[in-house]
Amino acid sequence: MAQRHPRLEPVGDTDPFTPDAARPVRVRARSMPADTHFEPHRHPWAQLAFCATGTLRVRALPEGERREELTYIVPPSRAVWIAPGQLHCIDVLEAAEFRTLYLHASLTPAGWSGSRMIVASPLLRECVQGLDAQPLRPARETLLMQLVHDEITHADPQALAVPMPHAQLGDKRLRALCEAVVRAPAARTTLAEWAADVGASERTIARLFQGELGTSYQQWRQQAALAHALPLLAQGASVGQVAAATGYASDSAFSAMFKAAMGQPPSSFQGR
Repeated sequence: MAQRHPRLEPVGDTDPFTPDAARPVRVRARSMPADTHFEPHRHPWAQLAFCATGTLRVRALPEGERREELTYIVPPSRAVWIAPGQLHCIDVLEAAEFRTLYLHASLTPAGWSGSRMIVASPLLRECVQGLDAQPLRPARETLLMQLVHDEITHADPQALAVPMPHAQLGDKRLRALCEAVVRAPAARTTLAEWAADVGASERTIARLFQGELGTSYQQWRQQAALAHALPLLAQGASVGQVAAATGYASDSAFSAMFKAAMGQPPSSFQGR
């Protein structure tokens, strides 16, 4: 099979969409084919990245004291908040109707820093669609911007980031192992077997997971499985198909893990 190469998409001119005190929420809508890639960039305002259809991968890149990279798989029912000044890049995994909200830094909810995934409620999605409609009366735009901000502030968080070791400063063996697991989520390879593949002992890799990512391998592996499972469920895949695609030996084992982590069975997320 021919290797697919990402299509580099420039961030483009953001001036027409720059938020300010008078218009603190701006919408940028674009249709993006699969394999589109936005290179690492930052801006002084906050951003909410999601898609009306399709699937994105958003990566919050390490800088300063934070050494790990956070990766989010984003189906239409989810959105990723990116704080002002946060270095990030975006990949389009499945052809997407990409929606970007640019928000004035003053709208950052109290206590929010860095990046996080939230539930994109139906009301939030409808408000974004309303803001993108033209022409738009100023009074209606003001009301929609207020609703958008309120929906974001009160959105349910989803702890579904997959931490990755720093590409330059992290342990190369740990980085190689994590990348291999993300590339092959269906593999039922044990930690000992993964460790042998990268030239380390199981004990060494377990210590590196705790030291660099602050988690055990099993906890990290669960996060990676959930990140892959949600887009598949959103596309309507069966629980059995998703269980197999994420390396679980049975539907029941996958369902038990999913419900413990998400508070709802996987069937609740099918087709959403």
